[in-house]
Amino acid sequence: MSEEVLHRRRAVWQRKPVLRRLYEDWYGRIVAWLVPGRTVELGGGTGNLIGCVPGVCCSDVVVLPWLNLVADAQRLPFQSESLANLVLFDSLHHIENVSLFFDEALRTLRVGGRIIVMDPYLSWASWPIYRWLHPEPMDCTEDPLVLKPPHPDRRRFDANQAIATILFERDHPRFHSRYPALSVLHIRRLACLAYPLSGGFDHPSFLPDWLVTPILRLEQALERVGRFLAFRMLVVIERRL
Repeated sequence: MSEEVLHRRRAVWQRKPVLRRLYEDWYGRIVAWLVPGRTVELGGGTGNLIGCVPGVCCSDVVVLPWLNLVADAQRLPFQSESLANLVLFDSLHHIENVSLFFDEALRTLRVGGRIIVMDPYLSWASWPIYRWLHPEPMDCTEDPLVLKPPHPDRRRFDANQAIATILFERDHPRFHSRYPALSVLHIRRLACLAYPLSGGFDHPSFLPDWLVTPILRLEQALERVGRFLAFRMLVVIERRL
C-alpha cells in the first residue's frame, strides 16, 4: 500500500455506496465502545472515521490532506495518560513491532481508556481468500510479542494479516501475561457474508444496495459461527491499571 493506493481507495469509497454502508455499520460498533475523552485513530488512511466521531484526531504515517496528524504507532506524539481512546481500523497488522505499540498505548491512555481494533480475522472461510486473493501477505508463524530490530528494507505499509488472530486467539494467554494492565473486554468475529460479497476496495461488488440491510441482519446470526466464516475481528481492550 502507498499514498497512491490511499488516494485510490478514497475515490472508491466515494463512488461505492455498498462499501460505505458496510463500513458505517462497523464504525457504529466502534463508536459504541468509545469512552468520553480525546480519541485518536492510528492508520486513518482514507479518513472515514472523522465523519462518525466528532473531534477525532485522525492520523497515519504519511501526509494526507484529509488527516490531522502524522504519527507512528510505535512512538506516539502524545503526553502520558492524555488519551481516552486509540482506534486502529485495518492498521494493527501494518505495525512492525506490535509490542512497541501496546507499550505506547499503556503510556498514553488514561486508566479506563480503551484500544479498539478492527483487523482481518483468519477463519476457515477467510484464510484461503487472504492467503491467495488478497494483496497483503499472511504469516501465521510470526510471534508479534517478540521485539525485532527494524528491517532496513521494510516499506511503511508492509503487513501481516494474521496479527490479530495470533494475538487475541492463538496467543491470547501470552498477551494477557505480557500486558496484565490491559483487559480484553470484547472480541467479536464478524463480516461473514457482506464484506466478501462487497468486493472490498479492490474488486467489483456482488452485493446490490437493496440487499445490504437484510444481509447485515443475517450477519448478526452468522457471528455465532464466526470462527468458521468471519473475515474481521473487533477487539476492545481497556487499560485497567
